[in-house]
Amino acid sequence: MNAAEPHALDNPIWSSLRSRHAALALSAGPLARYPAQVAPFMGVAEEGADAAAALEELVPAQDTVLLLDRAPAVPPGWELEHLADLAQMICEAPIAGAPASEDTNDIVELGEDQRGDVLALTALVYPHYFRPHTMRLGRYFGVYRDGRLAAMIGERMGMDGYTEISAVCTHPDFNGQGHARRLLRFLSNDNHARGRIPFLHVSHENPRAVGLYERNGYRLRRDIPFWSLRRS
Repeated sequence: MNAAEPHALDNPIWSSLRSRHAALALSAGPLARYPAQVAPFMGVAEEGADAAAALEELVPAQDTVLLLDRAPAVPPGWELEHLADLAQMICEAPIAGAPASEDTNDIVELGEDQRGDVLALTALVYPHYFRPHTMRLGRYFGVYRDGRLAAMIGERMGMDGYTEISAVCTHPDFNGQGHARRLLRFLSNDNHARGRIPFLHVSHENPRAVGLYERNGYRLRRDIPFWSLRRS
């Protein structure tokens, strides 16, 4: 990569919609977004891009899109809100040091037959970003206990050499049993084995999650602005 070129992770939504998820992209001018039933995210080619016509085409009334890093110029009738600066974290090497007793045989891939369980869990503990067809973005894995989905993890955005880890969540009835740690190790190391570096985004206001990631080989790459954009 030329030193003058931006890194793909600096504009991850746009990068993903221009590469691994190009088949899902709804595009107009300097904007690209996921279908609303897949994910609420929109990417912007360049900061401050003139996107009035593209916004009218891609974002219907009553819809809100979420952006990372870059935002377009905001035309009249639209409201842009800075929600937070998220921690973008990256795991550049396989996670070592798993206890010899750590068993992954109970980790199962989640598919269409489990979609109802996934939607029920995410509605409870991860409600803002998971949509009815988010599972089209990548692979999802979970752990069942007593016939219930106790914890899950998945893949969301992606581009050449990188995969975003997402939807790391545990049902409150099963907290403290190490499921999130095991799932994180499993999927992070699986991506490394496939030649992909895992990364993720997490709120600084969630120190428990940040600590989990730090203890398992993730480091802060950068703080990245997180925005919402909607018709005012």
